[in-house]
Amino acid sequence: MPYGFNFDLTKISKPFFKELTRVAHEKNVHRRIGDRARSLAEKFRIQEFTGLNISEAIMLVEDLVDIQIRNRLEREEFLETKKRVLFLPHCSRKYMDKRCQASFDPNGPSYHCGQCSPDCLINQATTLGKSKGYDVYVLPGGSCVSKILKSYPYEGVVGVACSQELKMGGEHIAKNGLRGQSVPLAKNGCANTWFSIESLKRIL
Repeated sequence: MPYGFNFDLTKISKPFFKELTRVAHEKNVHRRIGDRARSLAEKFRIQEFTGLNISEAIMLVEDLVDIQIRNRLEREEFLETKKRVLFLPHCSRKYMDKRCQASFDPNGPSYHCGQCSPDCLINQATTLGKSKGYDVYVLPGGSCVSKILKSYPYEGVVGVACSQELKMGGEHIAKNGLRGQSVPLAKNGCANTWFSIESLKRIL
């Protein structure tokens, strides 16, 4: 289930994301994450830039740090996997109407990118994933993940979604003996969501 609030971190300075990574690498960070999350939220003025209240801002930062920690802990085992899949959110498409040439496969269930717009984030991410040997699915919702994973023998999973969905997805993946990596959305919502292609390149 996604957050009950929308956020847009695209206006936050890049040092914020570097600081997130540094905090996630610290020893015993889980014991102090609440205080550190509040400190990061205040230092980088998350409330001011996003309009979130302090509890929402802290929750968001905590989840982002949690994802960094999980990525780091599973990185080596993930790199040993062979058959990998990339899950992308359909809400990051440039167009959400008939201008988008993606076709939908209900058996997937997934959209197949039609590569109609070179500047479409999903087009770029799909091309990148396939060039790295990944099977790529553009999902209408997180509930599709379990169906796909039951149908195909993937070992490694990369997911792009809001951080709350990534946390829940990570638990599901771990229970099934898979290894995952995550790229959180920097802007959520029902349309025009955004994630960093550069971050995805590093993860893949």
